[in-house]
Amino acid sequence: MAPVGGVNGGPAEEGRNRPAEAFSMHPASVIGEGKGSCGAPTQEVVRMFDDAAVKAADRAARIWAASEPGPIDPGSEAHKAAFCRMLLDTHNPYKPSIIEWPVLDTEARERLVSLPIWDIAVQTEGKARQRVLSYAATIKDTLLRRAIELDGFEEGRHKEVLSSLVEAFGIRLAPEPEYRRPRHPEWAFMVTGFSECIDSFFAFGLFALAKRSGFFPLPLVDTFEPVMQEEGRHILFFVNWVAWHKRNLARWRRPLFAVKVLAVWIFLVWERIGIARGVGNAGDAGSGAAVQDNNFTLTGGKAVGAVDMSVAGLIEVCLEENERRLSGYDSRLLRPNFVPRLMRFARRFMRRPSVIPVS
Repeated sequence: MAPVGGVNGGPAEEGRNRPAEAFSMHPASVIGEGKGSCGAPTQEVVRMFDDAAVKAADRAARIWAASEPGPIDPGSEAHKAAFCRMLLDTHNPYKPSIIEWPVLDTEARERLVSLPIWDIAVQTEGKARQRVLSYAATIKDTLLRRAIELDGFEEGRHKEVLSSLVEAFGIRLAPEPEYRRPRHPEWAFMVTGFSECIDSFFAFGLFALAKRSGFFPLPLVDTFEPVMQEEGRHILFFVNWVAWHKRNLARWRRPLFAVKVLAVWIFLVWERIGIARGVGNAGDAGSGAAVQDNNFTLTGGKAVGAVDMSVAGLIEVCLEENERRLSGYDSRLLRPNFVPRLMRFARRFMRRPSVIPVS
């Protein structure tokens, strides 16, 4: 069962679509039946309540529409309100501290431990939290600042989830670096946002392949599902922020911002090369840690059980999953389109996949 809990230390406001009472009230006070001889709710009743709460939270995190009718012009106040409210209203209040990790058999645990991603994943989320919260501290607009603070909180929560997982399954990590406050918060925020646009696109597809192939046991998939959906919300928020921010700059500053965006993309290439070299050394002899692969999102199709999965096949799954995960949000919000368009273009020069992904 996916993690669920009460108020988790994040931003206090509950969104209009949030079933807040499902997380703050004791099961017995809501259900009122199914009590044992001592007056406490039976385990079966609590389980039924937990399942209902999980489903309600999951739906609220996936489906959202702005209440304002009519078109939403990029750069307008209505646009800002929409993408900020989307993030705030769809927050899923699960608590990493109460996650009950499933018991895995030896083979499943070895598959999980052997994935060459854990050092990079933990460090990426640690840096993302610091970068996003540093930028939030520079924002004067109350609504926008609250939304970005929530983004940063959720990035930190992702790190907590990963840290809990590696501890639960005995995955050895390299020592983490110090996560320093960036000197240029907006630049750092943009680096994180565009990086997530790349990583999430491929992660959505790999996660789906791992689920379909049985590489990950279903209970483990269910536990990670809220994290995957949060990444979709984050990139949706980010690309709308980019469009809104650009249109609210003075005209003479807009070309400079476009150059800044291009510089971020160039920087990401070099940063990833550096991460691959540095973190990859964690797998040297005697450390007990797996050699890390910063290109796993591109090469991981076979690793997660999709036999003979070609790059073209992986791209098709990623496109399908990207569309599915973002389809529940207001269609008037802009969608991340650079990576999907680039992949569609690249796919035109590839053979159609001869092997259908495991379903």
